[in-house]
Amino acid sequence: MPASVEQPRAFGAPPFAEVVAEHLDAVYRYLVYLTGDRSAAEDIAADTFEKAFRSWRRFDPRRSSPRTWLCGIARTAAIDWFRAESRRRKREETYARDLAETEDAAFGEGMAPELERALRVLSPAEREVVALRVLLELDGPAAARVLGISQTACSTRLSRALKHLEEAMGDE
Repeated sequence: MPASVEQPRAFGAPPFAEVVAEHLDAVYRYLVYLTGDRSAAEDIAADTFEKAFRSWRRFDPRRSSPRTWLCGIARTAAIDWFRAESRRRKREETYARDLAETEDAAFGEGMAPELERALRVLSPAEREVVALRVLLELDGPAAARVLGISQTACSTRLSRALKHLEEAMGDE
């Protein structure tokens, strides 16, 4: 069995898959209340369980219950998310201010006007992931590293961005 999925050293800990099945909904609900954003809660929950999986061998059931341990990881991940969101908002505000000063800048030469209008519908974070994955053709892990998020969060963000882009193009 790979080292990352071994049972915790302390006796009596349930298998990780059982812990996930039992506590995923509770951790997600906790994150929804904490963030007030279902989409962010999904991303943070994915990050939480990824981190928990990586450190499962160190979990000690004598120190806390799996739910408490997972909520601690989720809280730390949420705090990181809040900090990252604050930095992102500041970047977007600066970018929007700079963009307003340079008038109506185009996304690129030769782009169809319908696509350009649809891209304007996307949030800056969604445009960024589309640019990295589609325009620059970065693979998922590389784009996630650039964005400073997990691969799962990057994939989810790209999926949502493409859905929004498709909806915006459909409206044209």
